[in-house]
Amino acid sequence: MKNTLVTLIGGGGFLGRYVAQALLASGARVRIAQRDPRQAFFLKPLGGLGQTQFAVADISKPDSIRRAVAGSDAVVNLVGILSGDFQKIQVEGARIVAEAAAAAGVASLVHVSAIGADPHSASAYGRSKGEGEAAVHAAFPTATILRPSIVFGREDQFINRFAAMVATAASMPLVHVVPVLRAGTKFQPVYVGDVADAVIAALSHPELAAGKTLELGGPDVLSMGALVRWIAKATNRTPKIVELPDAIGAAIAAVGFLPGAPITQDQWKMLANDNVVSATNGLELLGITPTPLDAVAPGWLVRYRKGGRFAVPAAA
Repeated sequence: MKNTLVTLIGGGGFLGRYVAQALLASGARVRIAQRDPRQAFFLKPLGGLGQTQFAVADISKPDSIRRAVAGSDAVVNLVGILSGDFQKIQVEGARIVAEAAAAAGVASLVHVSAIGADPHSASAYGRSKGEGEAAVHAAFPTATILRPSIVFGREDQFINRFAAMVATAASMPLVHVVPVLRAGTKFQPVYVGDVADAVIAALSHPELAAGKTLELGGPDVLSMGALVRWIAKATNRTPKIVELPDAIGAAIAAVGFLPGAPITQDQWKMLANDNVVSATNGLELLGITPTPLDAVAPGWLVRYRKGGRFAVPAAA
């Protein structure tokens, strides 16, 4: 990867910062392209002088994407949303990036999608991810599609959300209850650093990944209920965890708000299916050893403990 120019569309986001760091460590030149590049300026110290460049780009505006990918050896599309205009961002936006990369003569394209991507999904999110993948392959047949399960890491919006719910419930004076929707749905949480390594491996070894769709999952498969209980244990909290029947969960989704976290009806539909690797784990194919949840998560979840890092004496 040394001295190659890699453009990261949405490079200042949660996953993007890890991909950028891995690329910079490999010696690549990295162009961070997003609507407001100033939000990604924190990445500057991670590279050497002149190794990082920033560009204004909007995934819904073809001209801006064409300018952003010009001269690139490789392009990585990291843009995705959990709510909003899925068609605009995850279908048309994916097509715009792939077409621009093809027109610019880019050698490699990695498109980050998600497990559950399916043009026939009951969820608008899942459908848009599936349609976006099809648009990418139509425009850039040798593109690599990466489908991670739930991605966890210090800045994530999944493990942290439930940790905050658990901490809030445990600190309530009378009712210490954490309601759990779709408690039986299974997840295979994958560490953000492993997903970043998968992006680098896909770019570095096209013979392994070009034109393929790879699902990425960690070593642990947990139900939603088990995951919330794990978080409670990791944060030394003891709320009462109540697994809600689907009839009640559907009513909550219709209202759009679970105590401590909003939930849309589309997210409720997404939770109807397990979020696990269905075939060979792409991490193994790319030579990456999956990182267990309990190997890294306690290092940041400690802040959700009562008293945080200052609550427990150091081990003797």
